[in-house]
Amino acid sequence: MEIINLCEHNSLVGQFMSEIRDKGLQLDRLRFRANIQRLGQIMAYEISKKLHYRTVGVTTPLGVKQCSVLDERVVLSTLLRAGLPFHEGFLSYYDDAENAFVSAYRKYFPKTDDFVVHIEYIASPRLDDKTLIIVDPMLATGSSMELAYQALVTKGHPAHIHVASVVATPKAIDVVRQHLPEDRTTLWTCDIDDELNEHSYIVPGLGDCGDLLYGEKE
Repeated sequence: MEIINLCEHNSLVGQFMSEIRDKGLQLDRLRFRANIQRLGQIMAYEISKKLHYRTVGVTTPLGVKQCSVLDERVVLSTLLRAGLPFHEGFLSYYDDAENAFVSAYRKYFPKTDDFVVHIEYIASPRLDDKTLIIVDPMLATGSSMELAYQALVTKGHPAHIHVASVVATPKAIDVVRQHLPEDRTTLWTCDIDDELNEHSYIVPGLGDCGDLLYGEKE
């Protein structure tokens, strides 16, 4: 499985990551959502370099020009709710993509930090022989991604899978490597943080992404 960390090279990704990590700037919820969306746009462009293209003749007012156009059927899949702005960034680049949505949440056991991940909802087109991009900003333990993938492949088997995150951990990367087809999966992230705390949140991370995007939940 190929792992691509966009923060390994200097780019605007580093600027946007510094802003979404900053606990002061996080108070500006509109700016936080915009930066998550912009990171989705940048990653969508980087992933596009790995896709297949065909050449078509385009008629201009003065002649015909041979142009490369996308030659893959792309499905964008998002884990609700935190994935929505990230998804919108991707969708603004892949105009004709089909879309899939999976609801995954942590169900905690009373008075403990232990939890299990539940999948409550899935809406997806057929995936057979298509390029599946699964976007989830925080790839912490990998459990949500594993279960989301298992739910999605009930709709068919994609030709290639791109897992896209804003922040990932080595533990989650190992889970993806173990449970998704290694020869057909590419994992993309804007940065990798090594630690998880007792609540299984990424450290230093950026906090609860869903709450920062949309407000705290009960």
